[in-house]
Amino acid sequence: MSRGGTRGHTRVRTGRGRTSQSIRWLERQLNDPYVKRAKAEGYRSRAAYKLLELDEKFDMLKGAKRVVDLGIAPGGWSQVVRRKIPKAAVVGIDLLPVDPIEGVTIFQMDFMDDEAPERLVEALGGAPDLVLSDMAANTVGHAQTDALRTMGLVETALDFAIRNLAPGGAFVSKVFAGGADSALVAEMKRNFISVKHAKPPSSRKGSVEWFVVAQGFKGRADSPEEEV
Repeated sequence: MSRGGTRGHTRVRTGRGRTSQSIRWLERQLNDPYVKRAKAEGYRSRAAYKLLELDEKFDMLKGAKRVVDLGIAPGGWSQVVRRKIPKAAVVGIDLLPVDPIEGVTIFQMDFMDDEAPERLVEALGGAPDLVLSDMAANTVGHAQTDALRTMGLVETALDFAIRNLAPGGAFVSKVFAGGADSALVAEMKRNFISVKHAKPPSSRKGSVEWFVVAQGFKGRADSPEEEV
């Protein structure tokens, strides 16, 4: 399938039915140090290092007791949570099937389903103090359309976080290049003490993804913990 290239770079041979795009993808995977590291360290995907690097910068996993993982497939982020905070309750959801992860409750269903939020919180046994979202809409090849579809998922994830987070909690979400739009950032700033954008080193340079990290949830206006 492949042959050694110069200076340790693995080249993929052309084959019947293999497109140039698939060849480039295979070569990138075979030569990606994060892919190799993930295999060596038992993570299901290189995405695990994005969360590890975000946590190194923002320290949002520390002290979390209940965690929701939106768009859990294939499970790398929940693996990180289990290793960093093994006593935390973790619940994940995805349209795709996900192999079991010890200590994680996984729902294969659409997060946009009206029943999804209640089922997630019920499975946690209480309000989450950390909501993670690595969700992204399936791309159609039109940059503006793809960005709008993904931002729709971010808005829904943020709404879930605002409705369900415990006071002091945090929200972490994938967004597209340029970060969350101004209206979404304003909504986060109304509800969180700190809102920051970041692109972790493990996020490929050519990728349009960024992440938004909102910390210090102020609590809902109707919450008994909220001062009036």
